[in-house]
Amino acid sequence: MTTITVTTAGFQEVRPLSDGGKIFTITLLIASWASFAFALTRITQFVTSGEINKYFKTRRIMKEADRLNGHVIICGYGRNGQQASHTLKIHNVPFVVIERDEARMEGLAAEHPNLIFFTGDATEDWLLKKAGIDKAKALITALPEDADNVFIVLTARSLNNNIRIISRASKQSSIQKLKKAGADNVIMPDRIGGIHMATLVSKPDVIEFIDFLSSEDGEPIHIESVDYSNLPDAIQNKSLSEVMNWKKTGVNCIGIKNKDGKFLINPPADTIIENGMKVIVLGTKWQINLMKGNLG
Repeated sequence: MTTITVTTAGFQEVRPLSDGGKIFTITLLIASWASFAFALTRITQFVTSGEINKYFKTRRIMKEADRLNGHVIICGYGRNGQQASHTLKIHNVPFVVIERDEARMEGLAAEHPNLIFFTGDATEDWLLKKAGIDKAKALITALPEDADNVFIVLTARSLNNNIRIISRASKQSSIQKLKKAGADNVIMPDRIGGIHMATLVSKPDVIEFIDFLSSEDGEPIHIESVDYSNLPDAIQNKSLSEVMNWKKTGVNCIGIKNKDGKFLINPPADTIIENGMKVIVLGTKWQINLMKGNLG
């Protein structure tokens, strides 16, 4: 009888109703319709507020993040974070963004639909794990507050001891703190900007040329580090001239990093490339890719 009533099938009563049964049936009908109207309202609200789209977008982001390996995590998507992502995109390096400001990310996601991002506090372990810190090759923290950057560096280093961490610093006094926390490199954007502007005065042509090469308008120049272990057996423990002439692609050697981590700029051609050394080469993207192909 309840099923017939609630579904409004309209069959006759199973048996005649008493006055109490009639009151119960009236109450049941009103409660049923009220529940149905409430559920319909909630579903409509869910659809119109974009929650369904948000749900599927979150699932897509999670799936794409799970597939990433050897990517970069960018913490903080302000001006520095956006510039870092722009450069990584040019070099085809996959990256994930973590930003606290949800409104900012929603606006940027509309402009860049393929952007993989998470909103929340990057100092939280669970959020860094969602971003795949265990599989990431590097982390860039570009938050405006040095204290937040120190905390992120500490957390990231504890989760992945092998990850490369690059941190932003606003104060000179924060550099040593960030390095003690586990940062491999610390960058002061204001200092770099000031040096760049001053060099434009002292050496304008050189800086303009470098800016042209690294911009989208010029020829994209790449600098790569080639480890001794990546060299074919035929050119290991050979002179630099033999290494650079190996199936020559047009790249140029601009420096060598020795076993002690020290750099030698414009090394002599007779320098022997030994185990533990790295050759720093410069060339166009096409030349670098061709060189990597030759090295296997």
